[in-house]
Amino acid sequence: MKKATKLSELAATAISGNDISSSVLYVSALSIAFAGQYAWITLLIVSFVLFLFRKIYGEVVGALPLNGGAYNALLNTTSKRTASFAATLTLLSYMATAVISANEAIHYLHHIVPPMPIIIATIALLSVFAFLVIGGISESAKVAIGIFIFHLGSLVILVGFIVFYLFLNGIETFLQNWDWPLEHGSITNAIFLGFSASMLGVSGFESSANFVEEQKKGVFPKTLKNMWIIVSVINPLMAVFALALFALPVLQSPDYQNTLLIEMGSHVGGEWIADLIAVDAFLVLSGAVLTSFVGVTGLLERLALDRIMPPFFLKKNKKGSSYRIIIVFLILSISVLLFTKGEVQLLAGVYTISFLSVMALFGIGNILLKVKRSELPRPERASWLGVLVAIAAVIIALIGNISIPPKDNSPSNVSVFLYYFIPTILFVMAMLNRTLLLKLVLISIDYLFSPIRRFVISSDRKIRDVINKINDQEFVFFTRGDNIASLNKVMLYVGKNEHTKRIKIVTVLGKGESLPPNLEMEIDFLDREYPEINIDFVKIEGEFTPKLIQELSKKWNVPVNFMFIGSPGDKFPYRIEELGGVRLII
Repeated sequence: MKKATKLSELAATAISGNDISSSVLYVSALSIAFAGQYAWITLLIVSFVLFLFRKIYGEVVGALPLNGGAYNALLNTTSKRTASFAATLTLLSYMATAVISANEAIHYLHHIVPPMPIIIATIALLSVFAFLVIGGISESAKVAIGIFIFHLGSLVILVGFIVFYLFLNGIETFLQNWDWPLEHGSITNAIFLGFSASMLGVSGFESSANFVEEQKKGVFPKTLKNMWIIVSVINPLMAVFALALFALPVLQSPDYQNTLLIEMGSHVGGEWIADLIAVDAFLVLSGAVLTSFVGVTGLLERLALDRIMPPFFLKKNKKGSSYRIIIVFLILSISVLLFTKGEVQLLAGVYTISFLSVMALFGIGNILLKVKRSELPRPERASWLGVLVAIAAVIIALIGNISIPPKDNSPSNVSVFLYYFIPTILFVMAMLNRTLLLKLVLISIDYLFSPIRRFVISSDRKIRDVINKINDQEFVFFTRGDNIASLNKVMLYVGKNEHTKRIKIVTVLGKGESLPPNLEMEIDFLDREYPEINIDFVKIEGEFTPKLIQELSKKWNVPVNFMFIGSPGDKFPYRIEELGGVRLII
């Protein structure tokens, strides 16, 4: 199998940046609809919140540079169940992003080509990008880079025409809009609702953390900085320009909500600028679809490695792509599109609540990392005040979006969100508790089908084989001479979070080093205290290195992500990512 090429700064920024930069197509109009002439202020507030999240993401992913985003942060600081909650929200966010972005891209294409069947064209667009990602992430990155550069170039051209137009015609419209009465009551309420709506403009910021393992060393923090600069400059600037070109009642009309930039282009430069923006909108929204496929692949690979999702998803093709994940996600997206009959605005509640909840959970993951993994080396640290302010801002935005009443007879955001969230989280919970569920199935079969002994015996044997196969997986904990209290925490963690009956406790002794006093006696005590788990104590002479981990993994047939260590201190000679996926549990 061909080894995948690591992504450069431009490639990684383009993949995640296409998603977040596509927000300029709707977020200015959305913020103006609620905040009126104060829309650009709400977008600057969003920029400040995103600046705080740069530090939050930088600290967490710098300390734990593994795919999975919020899931990875919580997995290494809490339990699998808590982390799975974040993974479910992230999965729903990607699903909603893919379907909504593809559908909106086709609608923008209508501006320059004859009408086409929306649903069929959306399915075709989703399929094109699915098979592009199956072709390999480096090939996907080339397309993402092309879209990203074209998008930024189109915006620069649009800005140039707007500036020239305002130079000739002045800013009288902006001054008149500044004195216009607010539609949503007080300035405070307008800014609150505008900020809540504007926070959707940073969707995609979390994507880079979900494929960090595919990026070259040192690239991840640069992608955060680049995305922050894009959002901080483009979104407030477009809101100011819109207020300088059109009267507020025009901007707040339904006709301008989905095509504001096209209307701006047509107003200052004619139809060819409008067509350019329409093409750009189609391409960058398509890029957001690509981001969804890349991000969800990194997330589900991690879930499958941790046995939350079936190992079925880990099969790769010659290009190194997890094609089964991509195909299943494509089928899920198409089914959602067909279920909504193309009215994908119904997914807005899923998109809003999932995305903002993931951002809040990442902030919580940062707090837990500070408290539980304080000695873990990290390239930067977010201040406590910054983390708390960022989490509070996201919660305020979440409350604001939930409180916005639905249009016409549409269902509320919460009801639509729960409609998709409940079955998804039930599936994840079933995977986490599958041995218990299999035992319940076994008991039911024994009770209901006892007259048919042959069938019962056959089913009994097969299910027990599955349970034994799951529990037969051995886990490894490397100890530096931890006391019995720390070793007991290891046993409690394994008992709560992993399906196994076997664990090796390994200590690596350097030349001339002796075994810590009482260690063998304490492990023997734990072996008697936990009779359901077979504890094997192993002493190895040598040096604890990434190479030794890989050798032991092959020798014992234990995947590296089933090997645990305690939190290393500042003197530890290796970074956590160099250990190949070893997990921290104490």
